[in-house]
Amino acid sequence: MPTNEPQNIISTVANYGKRLFSFIRGRVNTDEDAEDILQDVWYQLSNQPEAGTIEQISGWLYRVARNKITDKYRKQKDVLIEDLSYEDEDGEINFREILLAESFSPEEESLKKLFWDQLFLALEELPENQRYVFVQNELEDRTFQEIADETGENIKTLISRKGYAVKHLRNRLQNLYQEFINY
Repeated sequence: MPTNEPQNIISTVANYGKRLFSFIRGRVNTDEDAEDILQDVWYQLSNQPEAGTIEQISGWLYRVARNKITDKYRKQKDVLIEDLSYEDEDGEINFREILLAESFSPEEESLKKLFWDQLFLALEELPENQRYVFVQNELEDRTFQEIADETGENIKTLISRKGYAVKHLRNRLQNLYQEFINY
C-alpha cells in the first residue's frame, strides 16, 4: 500500500463520516447498528487494494453502506416465542407449551399463572410498538403482513421490533426459568 493511502482513508473518514452515519442511521433501528455498519464500510474501504483509484468515492461509500444495510436485514431471522425455550438435564422446556397448554395439575396451573403474570409484566416494560407487534403476532396469531397492512409499517421494521421484544422477554423469563429448575 502506498504511503499516501492511509492519509486518503483518514481524510475520507473525516469528510464523509458524519453524513454517511446519518444516511445509515436513517435506515436502521439503533445507533449501535448504524455504528457497526459504518465500521464495516470503513473496513471494506481500508481493504480495497486500490482505494485511491476509486473515482466517485462518495458513490462507492453509499453503495457499500446500502449493501451492508441490506445484508444486515437479510441476516435477521424471524424470532418466535419458540425461541424462549431452554434445555435442562431432563430435556427441553418450551415456554409456549406452558403458556398455551389446556389442562394442568394444580402445581402446573400455578406455574402457568406465574408465567402469564411475568410475561405480561415484562410486556409492560416494552415500548408500545414492540409490545403491539409481539402480542399481535404471537398471541393473536396475526401475520406480519396483516400487521403491516393495518399499521402502514414496513414488515422488516415489524420483525425487528418483535426481535427486540423477544430478546427482552427471553432475559426476563430466563430468570423465572432458572428459579424453577433450581426449586
